[in-house]
Formats: sequence, C-alpha cells, structure tokens
Amino acid sequence: MTTTARAIPRSILYTPALSLDRLLRAQSYDADVHLIDLEDSVPASAKPEARDFCRETLDQLPDVTNVAVRINPLSSIESIRDITMLTAGPTKPGFVFMTMVQYPAEVALLRETLASTGWHPEIFVTIETIEAVDKVDEIAAASDGLILGSADLAATLGIDINWTGLLAARQAMAFACARHGTACIDTGNFQLADPSILHKEIEQVRSLGFHGKGTVHPKELEAINRGFRPGGVEMKEARRVMDAVSAAGDGVTLVDGRMVGPPFVRKARETLARGEAWAARFGQGRLPASDPRPTPTHGMREPA
Repeated sequence: MTTTARAIPRSILYTPALSLDRLLRAQSYDADVHLIDLEDSVPASAKPEARDFCRETLDQLPDVTNVAVRINPLSSIESIRDITMLTAGPTKPGFVFMTMVQYPAEVALLRETLASTGWHPEIFVTIETIEAVDKVDEIAAASDGLILGSADLAATLGIDINWTGLLAARQAMAFACARHGTACIDTGNFQLADPSILHKEIEQVRSLGFHGKGTVHPKELEAINRGFRPGGVEMKEARRVMDAVSAAGDGVTLVDGRMVGPPFVRKARETLARGEAWAARFGQGRLPASDPRPTPTHGMREPA
C-alpha cells in the first residue's frame, strides 16, 4: 500500500451543462470539486449547446484547478467532440471524469491523448459497468480516482439501487484504491427527500474506507463535508497516537484505555498526511479549528 499522500476531494457537486448561469452559480457552493456534466444529464440534442456552456464557464472562472468535466463514453463520437472542445480552449479543468469505462486501456488512451496537447489533468473513472468492476484493480492503478456509478451498475444487475446489491462493488473499489493510493468516491444519493439515507450512506462508506461522496444537490454538501473533510479533533487524535507510541519506544501502549501500536501509527500518519494535503489544495491551506463530527470517547477516529 502506498503511503504517499494525495489531495483527495471529499465532496463533488455535479451540475448539468444546460445553462451558463446555472454553471456559474454552482461555483458559489462549498464543494471541493465542481463538476460540469456533459454526459447523462444532457439530452443528445442539447450536447452541442452544453459544450458551448462548458467552454464559456471554464473561460470565465478565475481558477479551474478544482473544476471537473465529465465527458461522454470514450467509445462515442460525443466524447471526441468533448475532448476537442476541452483541448482547443485556453482554459482546461483540473479533472476529467470518464464514464462507461470497461478497460484500463481506455484510461491510458485518454491520458496519452490529453498529454499530447500538454494537458495533464487528474482522471477519475466512474465504476458503472460489470467489466470495470471485474478490472477495478487495473483501473485504479491507471487512474487518479474512482467513483461509484450506482444507477447504471444497478440497472445492469437488474436491481434497485440498494446497499446490499452494490456492497461487493464498493468493497472492490475500496481495496483497489487503498492498494494504489487512488481516490475512492461514493455515488450520489438518489433519495433526496429522505436526508437520513444520505447520513447512513456517509457512515457506511466511511467504514469501508471511502474518501468522499458525490452529489447532484447543493443542500447535501453540508452533510458530506461534515462527514468526510478532515477536522481539527481528528488530526489531534492522530498526533496523540503517534506521540504515545513514540514515547513507548515504538511499541504497544494505551491511549484513553485503548491499545495502540505500530499499525495505528501507520493509520495516524496517513490521516495527518491526507488531511494536510487536502487542506493545502481544497481548504485554502489550513485545517478547520474544530472537528464538526462527534468527538471520539477513546482512541483514534477512523481516517477521513
């Protein structure tokens, strides 16, 4: 497993490229990454205009480092038009999201194509096909991030979007991303009328090792940011574990009655490194003064 910390986004807000005003307004919401969607949310007849809106938005924003564009499937003519629009303009986003990927070679092809123009964005892959789940380890190795595409994957399986049916895919993603140091992002919540479902999903995917979650609605950002962004208390607890084990000569000791040792130090070190990397890129260079999540009663928190 890699120990090199990367700045991983914790919240991703998807906005359809259907209106210039809507795309610009979306930038005011508190998301780590603002995604302009050219794929599913845009009807086929509206895709040419959507590319125009995307281009105008990118060119009007003062900084597009943390802006993403989700392109159409690489096997479609629309993706060629998307890529042509993005590479031809003067302003290029920091992220490109791929859809309906089946093979890691697709990621390599897109990366090489963009690199030939001097552009090296982070490439995130939506895991939404059976083939992608089957080859998730290789795809994680080839990409910078994975995000679960629950709707298409559930449709292929012939099931409703539910936790049990998609658990195996989530676990496969978490293992692959942990192995390769790849960002692991959960799907958006489709039950917007019931906030309790969102809160439960956040808790569940955190327990699997996911780093963040996507959403299509700004009202969900507060809960997602609270659930995934690194907090001051969390960072303090990680430092306490490291200091306690160091004081014990790198052996086993107790922190608030909980046994900790070298594996806990490795976890704490990763928590600190990822938190600091996140703060430098997405948190204006500083960590929050306090942790918005409940303070742990003992030991160390799960990593953000």
